[in-house]
Amino acid sequence: MQRTRQMLLLLAFDIHEAGGTTRDIAIAVNRSWQAALPAVEWRNTAARRHAERLLLDARNRVSGGYLDFLRGR
Repeated sequence: MQRTRQMLLLLAFDIHEAGGTTRDIAIAVNRSWQAALPAVEWRNTAARRHAERLLLDARNRVSGGYLDFLRGR
């Protein structure tokens, strides 16, 4: 489970760095049916919130949080 989460974090970060959006992240992590919704509906989806959390955690991990991970925190 933790390995999968780490892979998703890296994927989210790579997508964002390549210019992708939270919708692109949601599509990549297999929540594409919600990502296809119109903007008004997309704002309130679990897929958007999940993609944003992944991106936030990924940014934290890349900016030094990986050291905490390696230390077991």
